[in-house]
Formats: sequence, C-alpha cells, structure tokens
Amino acid sequence: MFGDLFEEDYSSVSNNQYGKGKKLKAKPLEPPAPREFTNLSGIRNQGGTCYLNSLLQTLHFTPEFREALFSLGPEELGSLEDKDKPDAKVRIIPLQLQRLFAQLLLLDQSAASTADLTDSFGWTSNEEMRQHDVQELNRILFSALETSLVGTSGHDLINRLYHGTVVNQIVCKECKNISEKQEDFLDLTVAVKNVSGLEDALWNMYVEEEVFDCDNLYHCGTCDRLVKAAKSAKLRKLPPFLTVSLLRFNFDFVKCERYKETSCYTFPLRINLKPFCEQSELNDLDYVYDLFSVIIHKGGCYGGHYHVYIKDVDHLGNWQFHEADRNLKTLENEEDVDDPLTALKAVLLQEENNLIPMDQLGQKLLKKIGISWNKKYRKQHGPLRKFLQLHSQTFLLSSDEGTVSLQKKLSAQAESDFQSNGQQILQMLASKPPGSEDNATCPHWFDINDSRVQPIKEKDIEQQFQGKESAYMLFYRKSQLQRPPEARANPRYRVPCHLLKEMDAANVELQRKRTECDSANNNIELHLHMGPHYHFFNGALHPVSGPMESMWGLTFDKRKTLGDLQQSIFQLLEFWEGDMVLSVAKRVPAGLHVYQALHGNELTLCEVGIADGEDIFVWNGVEVGGVQIPTGVDCEPLLLHVLHLETDGDGRRRGQVVESPHVFPANAEVGAVLTSLAIPAGVILTHSARSAGEESWTPIPRESMQRTFREHGLRDGSSLLVQDAYSDDNSLLPQGGKWITGVSESDWLEVRNLCQLEPEEKQVKISATVNTVVFDIRIKAIEELKLMKEIVENSCLRPLDRNGKLLRPVPDSSTLEEAEVKLGSSLGLCLGKAPTSSQLFLFFALGSDIQPGTEMEVIVEETLSVRDCLKIMLEKSGLPRGAWHLRKMDWCYEAGEPLCEEDATLKELMICSGDTLLLIEGELPPPGFLKVPIWWHQPQGPPGRWESEDRPHSTPAQSSCWRAASTQGVPGHVPAEASLLYLGDVDISEDATLVDLKSQARALPLASELAVPGPALLRAWTVEDKRPSRLLRAEQRQLKEYKLGRRATICLEPLQREEHLGPQDVLLRTQMRIPGQRTYSLAVDLVWDTTHGSTAGALRQRVADSYALPVEEIEIAKYFPEKFEWLPISSWNQQVTKKKKKKKQDNLQGAPYYLKDGDTIGIKNLLLDDDEDFSTIRDDIGKEKLKQLALGKRHSREALRAQNGDVLSSAGPRARPRGPEASLSIHVGSFR
Repeated sequence: MFGDLFEEDYSSVSNNQYGKGKKLKAKPLEPPAPREFTNLSGIRNQGGTCYLNSLLQTLHFTPEFREALFSLGPEELGSLEDKDKPDAKVRIIPLQLQRLFAQLLLLDQSAASTADLTDSFGWTSNEEMRQHDVQELNRILFSALETSLVGTSGHDLINRLYHGTVVNQIVCKECKNISEKQEDFLDLTVAVKNVSGLEDALWNMYVEEEVFDCDNLYHCGTCDRLVKAAKSAKLRKLPPFLTVSLLRFNFDFVKCERYKETSCYTFPLRINLKPFCEQSELNDLDYVYDLFSVIIHKGGCYGGHYHVYIKDVDHLGNWQFHEADRNLKTLENEEDVDDPLTALKAVLLQEENNLIPMDQLGQKLLKKIGISWNKKYRKQHGPLRKFLQLHSQTFLLSSDEGTVSLQKKLSAQAESDFQSNGQQILQMLASKPPGSEDNATCPHWFDINDSRVQPIKEKDIEQQFQGKESAYMLFYRKSQLQRPPEARANPRYRVPCHLLKEMDAANVELQRKRTECDSANNNIELHLHMGPHYHFFNGALHPVSGPMESMWGLTFDKRKTLGDLQQSIFQLLEFWEGDMVLSVAKRVPAGLHVYQALHGNELTLCEVGIADGEDIFVWNGVEVGGVQIPTGVDCEPLLLHVLHLETDGDGRRRGQVVESPHVFPANAEVGAVLTSLAIPAGVILTHSARSAGEESWTPIPRESMQRTFREHGLRDGSSLLVQDAYSDDNSLLPQGGKWITGVSESDWLEVRNLCQLEPEEKQVKISATVNTVVFDIRIKAIEELKLMKEIVENSCLRPLDRNGKLLRPVPDSSTLEEAEVKLGSSLGLCLGKAPTSSQLFLFFALGSDIQPGTEMEVIVEETLSVRDCLKIMLEKSGLPRGAWHLRKMDWCYEAGEPLCEEDATLKELMICSGDTLLLIEGELPPPGFLKVPIWWHQPQGPPGRWESEDRPHSTPAQSSCWRAASTQGVPGHVPAEASLLYLGDVDISEDATLVDLKSQARALPLASELAVPGPALLRAWTVEDKRPSRLLRAEQRQLKEYKLGRRATICLEPLQREEHLGPQDVLLRTQMRIPGQRTYSLAVDLVWDTTHGSTAGALRQRVADSYALPVEEIEIAKYFPEKFEWLPISSWNQQVTKKKKKKKQDNLQGAPYYLKDGDTIGIKNLLLDDDEDFSTIRDDIGKEKLKQLALGKRHSREALRAQNGDVLSSAGPRARPRGPEASLSIHVGSFR
C-alpha cells in the first residue's frame, strides 16, 4: 500500500565528515493517522467534495441502509477483481460503497478516501474539484444505486427505505366529486422564505387548502362547468426515513441575482406527521420521526462548504469532550488550583518522602493539573525555582538545588490537611469529563467536517437555524425503528466476512507501517564533538587533527532520556575518564562554540529541546587542553572583517588598504579592535548602509567605545573600518563620509518559465539594475532557459505577488524602475504579447462573490467604450448579451461603483492596466436616478427604546413578527439583518428630497401591510455591514447632497413622536449596566447637544442628568461592536491647562472614540456597581470567535500561498477560471 519507502539502515554509530552539516536521509511516507478520541473516521476532501462527504456520512450512519447494502454478496454484485474483465458484469458503485462503509467502520485511520468511489462514478479530477449541490447529489446517487442494483435482491433498497407518496386532491363544492393525483417522492422539498420553520412549511403544504372561486373557478368533469372547488395535498405513504430538502437558494427578480435565504428556520428534534397525513387511524407512534442528521451549508449561493451534524444511533463513537479543554475550564473555576502554593504541596505529597528532583517538579505539575507552570503561574509569580526560594518556610531546596522537598517542621496534622487538600484537587482534576455519567442515555451527536470529527451537544443544532452557516438538508427516522442490542457499540455487526478479513489485514499493515514510520521519525542524527580532540584557538574551538577523529555521528531515539544518551556515549568512548558533560554547540564562522550544558537526566531529548542534526560537545565542563572555555550566547565569537592601512616591516603605515579577518567575543568592548591591531588610538567606523556602488560608514563615538560588539548590532561578517588617529592620510574617508569601494554586489531578478509544462530549467536568475530594460531581461531569460527563439515574438514578463498570483504584464520598452519592479523579486515568463502603450490589460470576473486567482484576462484598447468592453467580456465568458453592467473592484476585493457612462472610454474613467472589472447581472438606473433598497427597522422593547442588533448584552425583549432568532455562527453578536425587513426598491431622482424618499417607501406594498407612519415619524439611516450606520437629517435636502452613491441602502425606523435634530446634536444609545450581572438593560435614545464642545465631561454630565445620578458616581464607555470591546470615557484630561491641547485631546468625535450617531454608550452606577469591567459574556464569546476566524484566515492564506508556490515551482500553467455551473452526473453500466 505504501511501498518500501522507509529507511532500513539504523546503525548506531557512523563516522561523519566535519563541516558537512546534517546527514541527509529520506523522509518516509507517513501512513494515515489513526482515529482520534471520538473513534470515528472522517472522509478526506478531494478538493471540492465536501457535499459528497456529508451525504456519504449520513448514509453510513443510517444503519438500515448500511446493513441492507452489506447483505448483497459477491454472487450478486460481482467482485472488484473482475471489473476489468470484458464479459464480467461487476456492479462497481455498490461494491465501492460497501468497501467505503467498511473502512469507516473498521479501518484505524482518521479519514477515509473516496477516490475509488468517485472513479466508479466516472468522475474526472475536474469533477472532484468542482463543488455541487448536495440535494442534487442525493437524487442522482439514489438513481445510480437503483440502476446498479437492478436484478439483485436489493433492487428495491431505495424505495423500501426512502419512498413515500403524496396525494393531491381537488374537491368540487357542488357535486363533492374528488379528483386526485398521486405523486412519489424520495425527499420532500419545503420552502424557507417567509416561513418560520419546518412544521409551518408542512402546514402550508398539507393542511391549508387553496380555494377556487370568483374569477378563479375550477372546471369539474362531472358537473361539466366552472364551479367552486378546494385543492389540498396530503401525505399518503410515509417512508421509514424522511429526507427534507430546504429551499434556501432563491432568485431575486427585482435585483436579477441569486441569493441565499439566511432567515431563521426552526426544525424539531422529534416531529409528529399525523396532522399532515391522509390516514390517521394508525397508532400515533407510526407518525413520529426523530432527527438524526443535519447537512449544513456555510457560504453563499455561488460557493461555500458543507459539513454534517450526525446522531450516532449505534453508539459507535466515543462521545466525550476534549480533556485539555475540561482541565482549562476546571482550572479557571477552581480557586485552589489558582494558588501555586497549594498545587505544589499537592504534587510533593504524592511523592515518596515528599521529595522530588527539581527537573521533574515541572513535569509532575504539568501532568497533574494539565497546564505548565510558565503558562499558569509565571506571569504573576515568576520562575518556579525563584518561587520555591521565596517560600523557604514551606519548601526545602538541597545545597546544589537539585532536589526540593517539604520542610520537616510541618506538623503531622498540617501535613494531613495538605494531603487532604491535595487529594481533593488532584481528584477534581482527574474526575470524569462532564456528561460521562449519562453517556449511555444522552443522544450522541457529532460534527463531521470532512476529515475532522468532533462531539457536539444536541442543543448545538439550534445554532444552525439561520445565518450564512445554516441547515440545508434534514434526515428523520421513524422513532419505532429500534436497533438490536448486539449492534450497540459493535462496528463489526453485519459486515460481510470478506470485508472483515480485508479490514483486519489492512489494520495489521497500517500498524506495521506506523511502527516503522514512528521509529524513523523519532530517530535523530547527532554530531558528537569529542573534547580531547579539540583545542581552543583564535576565540573558538578547532579540531586538533582531522574531522574523522574529532566528530562522530550518532543515530539516537529522541524519546529516550538524556541519561540514556550519556550512558550510550560512555559505552562508545572506552577511553573516557572523569566527569562527562554534554553541551549544545554550534558551528559558527569562527569555529565551534559551546552554548549551554544539558541538565535533567530524566528528561527526554524532546523535552530538553535537542533537534535533528544537533551538535553536542562532549567534555568535562570546564576546560579543553588546559584552557578554560567561555560558553554561552553572550561570548559567542564573531568573525569580523577589519579594513585598515597596511603596515611594512618597520611598523609604518602604507597607503594600501587591506582587509583581514578577526575574531572577537560578542560581549567584548569594541575598543578591543584597536588593541588587536596595536593602534594606541584611532577611529572605528561601522558599515551602515549601501547604495549603488558605494558603502556608507558611521564613526563610533569615543564614549561608545566601551560598549560591546553585540550592543552595536555587529554580527558575523560585519565590516569595520579602522583609521589611525595620528595618521595624516585621510584617503579612507573622503568628503561626505562615504568610502568608495569600487565593487558592489550584483542585483538580480528571478524569472520562472511558465510557457510550457516540462522545461529543461524551471527558473533562472538574471543580473539587473533599476535601469535595465524589461526587453533585455526577457531575451536573456529565454536564452538561459534554452527556449525556442520563436517564443520571443509571443511572450511577456509578468510579476508574481507573494501569493504566487500573476499580475499584469510589464511593457518591454520600460525600465525596471518605470515598471515598478523591485530587484530581487520574481517574474513569470508567459505566453502572449504584453500590451502596448495604448492598450490595457484587465482582469474580469462574473459576479461579486469571487476568489483571488479565478479572474479571466483580456487586453483592450484604452479608447474602447464601456459598452464595447462589456460586449467583449460577455463573449469571452460565453454569456448571452442582456441586462449586464460593469463594476470596478475596489481595494478590499469587493464590487465598487458601477461604470454608469457606457459611452465613455476606459481612459476617461481612469481604468488602468491591472484593474479588475466585475460583470454584474442587472440594468443600471438612468443617469440622475438612484435605485435604493429600502429596509424596515423596528426597535424592540417599550416606546422610545432601541435594541440595536449590535448589542450582545441586552436582556431578551418581546419578540416581533419580523425579528428572527439570534444567529449562531456569526462572531459574537446577533446579526443586524435579524431586525431588518426588506420592503423593496425605490427608483427615485437624485434631485428628490429625503421626504420624497420616505413617501415613496410608504407606497411599497409591504409597507402598507406594516402600517408605516408618515414621513415625519420616520428616521432614516444608511445601512453598512447590515446595521444602521449614518443618520440622515434635514428632510428637505436633496438626495444628491447626502452623497449616497449608487450602492446606498436605506433603513427606516419608526418614531413615537416627531424629531427635530440640530446639526450639532448627536443621537446616542445609552444602556445602564445591571449590577452584579454582565449584562445591560434595554437601550434608551439620548440626544446630546455638542454646541459647546464634545468633551468627555460634557457627555458625562448629560448622561448623569438623564439618569438623575451624580456625575462623580457614574462611569461611561463606548462600545465597538466590530471588535467586541468597550473603551472607557474618562474626563481626566480636563485638567490640562493649555486650551489648544485640551481641545485636541478631549474631542470625543475624534480619535480614539470617533463618537457618532447611533453609537452605544454603556453606563455604570458606581453606587451599586464598582466592577471595572464593561464587557459581557457574549463579548468574550465574540472575541474568541474573531480570534478563531483570524486564525482560520491566516491558515487559509498560508495554504493558498503554499499551493500557489507548488504550482509555480512546477512551472505549470495558471489554473483556468471557473466557468459556468456544470451539471452533476454519475455514470452507471447497464445491468438489465
């Protein structure tokens, strides 16, 4: 399976040559990792198969489906060994599905592969990289299985488990004749839009009747005329397993774009379908279904990611939460463990004679409490050794500080108390994880996200009711379906014998490979330098004789202890006498230098920090060859290049400058250079910077001559210029302080060949300067890459950014400085001509939801009109002409303002080479008009109060018909869209006033249903980041004066009374903190007049007056919802005497507060609440989610960078941009 790729040579000792560095050894191909603590296996993602993985896991955790498939033997399905035989009819798909299920059940690996299964589907690598819809896959996979099982005993497997029927009836009101039509289903597709949940959707589908009357009469065949009638639908036959597909993706015919419905949609864990069924005489339990799988989609309508929440019906997995997380939570909640004195006593009292070696105490503490001393206590209490010394009344250190014990003077009673407390702490930390007592009764739910499997709680399902990450498919099973006792926690149940043998053999092979790989991975190569074979010379250690005698190579297991290593060296060196000390050494330019000695014989080499290829110096720890050896980082030898005037035999200075190497300890004074050159007094200059062809030198002041080389920032290879103070020769330092060397390092560019797949050379370095012409670099690169001369006429150079993306081509006629190409950067040699000076190189993409690197490219004339450019891009994209427009992508990779003037040229609109244009579906409004989306914002709570969606800290408020439940999965807060109801779009002239906009918004159909008040009782806000942002004042102003832009979105908020805000008024949302709780009361509008200044003192006084509190008894802070942080507002700077400085520092509308309309101000009553913290529990949760989100983005960027680097290093062509959506298909042979 893995081949003989493991290194077989494990010789203990090998001679190595000094100076060759690390010994190269082939890294073994690691076998798949074993299963993690859940004991369940995930499925590896092939690039875009997360939708397939989620559905396969659901089928795998449907035991009845899995066992029905296992019941089909080779006599019916054939054998995979015969699949290539011409006349054999092998049903490959069910066979590969059987094998995959067996691997998921029995093979000890963290994730299985679906490569064989997708090969049986007839999918190519392109298909495996393309994402599809899981609901579509469910239908196609079931169809493929039905076709594959024709003629076998499992021909009705799908129908038996998933088939149901719906009957549609029309009842004539006159003759009572019933016309009915029966429909089959394998899954129920239910609406999400404008529906609160699954039961509500089923009620609309199977309980509500559609009445035909008035102008919409029904033609009855019996009456032979138009009559009144009622149409309804009922579930006639229920399957054992009910699959529900949620219609989350819709099309907005107004905006002409697809969108995902992220509103709240609830679904129960148990549902009774009796009200929706035609027959109701059966037992009630026949209609009850339990939820066992939820497939979740995260993202938008043009892409995203699938994972699945699954209920482990057979309890095959280990449903426990991670021990480390539990330990941390326990530590945070237990005061005893917060006291290091108590924790250390508890550890010592577990040891014999209450004594422990010093180097083992930290390890014991880590094992007992689950966290190291440095992480838990060091910040507050300092190093462990220092803490023990400070508490000498409790702890006794030996004279050499090698061991630590409890003081003997502790009484027996006190010791007994300590043991009791210690046992209590240790028992508390070693207690069972929460929920383990009722593991047998609790539903076992797991989140399976491709390869990762984690336990979750049943209540976590509620987090997937709404938001961008929300439920997409639901799977229910009849509650009457009971599993046999022998299937519980038994993964071998009903697995065919041939698959059991195959999995057992594969597990044995995996274990063998892991053992070999573990041994190979844990063996490290050490370079042993023998002290007796070295002598100390010129500031460093050097071998006395050849390298063969001075250094030995030793292969050693890093899991063994330092004592084991020392014992092995003793056995190898039979000549050694006296003490042996092992020290970490390092080969530096000056020679070999010894750093720190290794201590802790009980510690493993990993714990000591010894890495592969480490240099170990073996000596007595004091001297080598009778010379005491300086050790440590401080005295590390530095090899410096010293420039000075040459001297003749009489000691007189010549005019010629010579360069000589000198070695100095890093902690020596710089003045030692003069001593080594026998110069009584002089000037030392350091090399500071280099420009083209010159070197700049900076003299060291006389008072700094006592500073060390390291303090001056000197390193190995640094250069010093020494000038005799008594010399009249000033040729070393001409005017300007610059010394001309006449020699400079050659600058270069790296050119990578991206023209063909397998070049003779992948990349070359070309010497260049900032004035080199791009054409010359391209010609030289083609020559050095040994490419065909024909490529000269059809190639160009394109810079590569740090992620490996190809940027716009650089013109041949420009220099590197004109093209803004930095020396040392990388260029790609690509096919295609570079644009001329009158042409533009543009990237373009379809839609606004794009990923970097998926854009298409086009070269157009800069005089081309926007209309003609749009036509070219539509043709190149393969899209029909229609209602499309162009937008320029802004710096943050989002769609910017549209290019409205279709007859204007690209040059007139300042479109430059390298810009990205986005093809957006939909027509633009005529010039001078705006298309403004209008949203309705209804504050929660009593009149005059506002419950901002930004606030994570308000108490639950009275719900309203349009407010959705809080979204889980969005960092921290309830998203703003939860209280915004879309009313529609308003087409309005830019010359219209704000009052006109409000009036037109009131005329929208949905607005009339909400009884929207008059314009005077409406407050208008712009919407940014899905929350109210800028307050629009002065209702008689024209819309163009607000500079809304063409992407403006407006939300309207109802008022209880008319509002007249002045230009200096600031509308704030104030919230009083509830004493003793990390939460706040509902927000109250507060109008703050800043006419006399927006100082902290003025705001504090206004807030105090509003709440009838003394100003000195309140504290206030501004809330930053995007960071989940509170910034306290204090008035200390009012005591500054200078008025200008005071005004600058105390303006709350400037940095760092930037106070504006709609901001939330938290208030604490110091008479009741003296806590300094303003944050809430949900703030803590939000910060943690932001941290995880940032970490995920960083990992994604690193993975993308590594992936792009691999692509470029192989000199392959750029990935093709994503084309139109392709249909999903599974190829099945004929078995009829």
